Amino acid sequence: MEKRRLLLLRHPGLLLLVWTISLGTMHAHSGETNMNTSTTAPLASWEDFVDDLRPLQEKMLSRIPERLRDDPRIRQQAYRLMLMATARTAIDALVGDRRYPTFVPEINLAINLFQPNADTVYKSALIEPDGTYRVTGYRGSILFAKLGQLGPDMLRTGEPSGPLSYLDLDDLTLDDKGRFSVIVSSERPDGYTGDWWQMDPKAIKLMLRQISYDWPNEVDTSIAIDRLDVPAAKPRLSAQQMSDNLAELPTMIANASMFFVAHVEKMRADGYINKLKVYDLTQMSGLTGQSYYEGAYDIGDDEALIVAVKVPEQVKYWSLILTNDLYETTDWSNNHSSLNGSQARVDDDGYFRAVISAKDPGVPNWLDTAGFVSGAIQGRWLDASDTPIPDIRKVPFDKVREYLPANTPTVSAEQRDATIRARRAAQQVRKLW
Repeated sequence: MEKRRLLLLRHPGLLLLVWTISLGTMHAHSGETNMNTSTTAPLASWEDFVDDLRPLQEKMLSRIPERLRDDPRIRQQAYRLMLMATARTAIDALVGDRRYPTFVPEINLAINLFQPNADTVYKSALIEPDGTYRVTGYRGSILFAKLGQLGPDMLRTGEPSGPLSYLDLDDLTLDDKGRFSVIVSSERPDGYTGDWWQMDPKAIKLMLRQISYDWPNEVDTSIAIDRLDVPAAKPRLSAQQMSDNLAELPTMIANASMFFVAHVEKMRADGYINKLKVYDLTQMSGLTGQSYYEGAYDIGDDEALIVAVKVPEQVKYWSLILTNDLYETTDWSNNHSSLNGSQARVDDDGYFRAVISAKDPGVPNWLDTAGFVSGAIQGRWLDASDTPIPDIRKVPFDKVREYLPANTPTVSAEQRDATIRARRAAQQVRKLW
């Protein structure tokens, strides 16, 4: 076991080793070898797994920005990130079979990795590019739902990977009950005339993004996946398959929890404090047609940021969210910490003006920092006629209304309380699994 620990600490090639094991598992699951055939790889034990996790704490703490490293709450947040990464990757280890896939939670409020968007529910299913899959479900009434084919998996490689292609569920044929069915394969099946989506030869994962604009009133998409070129009943897993699933977890946990830990600090070092810039996510599974902007924020309890931007004449979706210093999205369910184009108030001159502050300014477009004095601001425009970057101005908190239109409504404490409770209820009924 000590040898395994040293390998994890001293050999960056371990990532390649684990990835190679994972690929071997994919082939074993694809029917290319007998499912009960053992390989020469030693079987992992629980002690091996725990030993391989031990170095991750020090590695994580070394990634935390130096100015934050001695803050006990930041340290505990870092441990929470590792716990969330454990929860996310354990799902793959338990049900992530490429021959018998199922859509599982990718990221969300409970798995707050890679800075999830507050309006989006993300689900994913592991696949093999040579398989034939049928994806079915109900479209629902949310703003839109798009299914993406992803290549090398960031969870497993630790490297960003752009999307291979996206399928808008609105482009599929729906029956009179709103149900869809599409075959995903490298070649269209003989005689099949229904909806078909060609599989990219590099695809190893399907990811569903479903965005809700009107949280309490829209119905999420329901989705299922079935591989057609394997027997219907799933055989019992071999010891080697279960071992391989367990053995790859420490690397996946490290990749998932540490990938963005220093992201906000880099923006600060680049001078983007209370200032925004374009953020290119095309190589990190960013949504096609969506433009992102972001920057770091830093304000005291008696300060506020006024964010102002003219909303494009044509735009399908837009939003503004906050994160903390470790790039976790600020809790949007229990705090008034995100706004989208349906929730926000746009002023008579076509401008969206928001107030970012720790205290409630009593205006509709408040973004609550939820106790964090620094973090990140991120916005997005989807299918927009223009993609402007908002202006930001730091002002004294008690002067906020001087920088807003005179007819800006007042939101009472009772109204805010009701709004937050409604947000929480609306989020809790969304389908995360």
